[in-house]
Amino acid sequence: MKKIIWIFVIALIVSCNNEVKDYVTLNGTIKTAGVEKITVQGRGFSKDIIVDANGVFSDTLKITDGVHAISNGNDRITLFLKNGYDLNLEFKGEKFSDGISFTGNGAETNNFMENKRSFYMSDFANPKTYFKLDKEAYEAKINEAKSLLKGYKVKFDNLDTLIVKMDERNDDMFFGYIESNYEKMHENVMRFAKGKPSPTFINYENSKGGTTSLVDLKGKYVYIDVWATWCAPCKAEIPHLKALEKEFEGKNIEFVSISVDRPEAHETWVQMVKNESLGGVQLFADNNFESEFILEFGISSIPRFILLDPQGNIVDSDAERPSNPKLKELFLELGI
Repeated sequence: MKKIIWIFVIALIVSCNNEVKDYVTLNGTIKTAGVEKITVQGRGFSKDIIVDANGVFSDTLKITDGVHAISNGNDRITLFLKNGYDLNLEFKGEKFSDGISFTGNGAETNNFMENKRSFYMSDFANPKTYFKLDKEAYEAKINEAKSLLKGYKVKFDNLDTLIVKMDERNDDMFFGYIESNYEKMHENVMRFAKGKPSPTFINYENSKGGTTSLVDLKGKYVYIDVWATWCAPCKAEIPHLKALEKEFEGKNIEFVSISVDRPEAHETWVQMVKNESLGGVQLFADNNFESEFILEFGISSIPRFILLDPQGNIVDSDAERPSNPKLKELFLELGI
């Protein structure tokens, strides 16, 4: 009888130990000094986690399984949380966006996501990386990228099925876009390769009065921002563009913004230039997206940025956005 009781007790202990917790445990130590709290957010969920004076935090969260963001103000990174996970977060740098290494239950899926994030932050995720290559080099690069991603799955074979499905869908969309657009975009890249003469614009209305043509700007580098007042991503770049304009004020570069708003939005453009104190050279295209300059460059989506040299030749027909630190690095490399 005693033996039966002991078997029952052991079974009960094992059962309790194997019971899946209906919450997530998160703990770690952040390297940024002076942070008092961090925030975890997901679908219908938000919780602040207290951080002590040594940067240590630990908390439990009852969540809906899925992708969440963990943030310190505007510094944020995504992770996958599922009730039952017990995760330790090791931050690679002072910023969350520098990356995180995970240990504990749920670590495999999150380390896999971290590798994928690194991939999509690299040049492998930039379509121009592929479009600028000839056919043979392009195919080699595509195969290299696919092999790298396949290696992640081999390394982390115990992934949550939800992440596997999301990941496959995202990769299919990414490579589908590259492969279906390579021929056309490669032709455009070659047509507007570095050193080729830029298409020109003539007598675009200048917000300060009169008109401006591209030829008027020769002798300086020209960084062109093609935008519109209705374009949210365009407007998101304005603070970064202003910061660049201020930093490179008096240097050998002109910052030119060309609005492709329709004629009926002309007054909206005038008011926005005034109300937002937009700097640089603010121009209004002569026929919105049908303007010859816009058509020549094949611009169908905005914002679009173009960098020209002092002779009016192309440096980059699809330049980095002002918010990307690589743009400033390029300016400095060029001696601007």
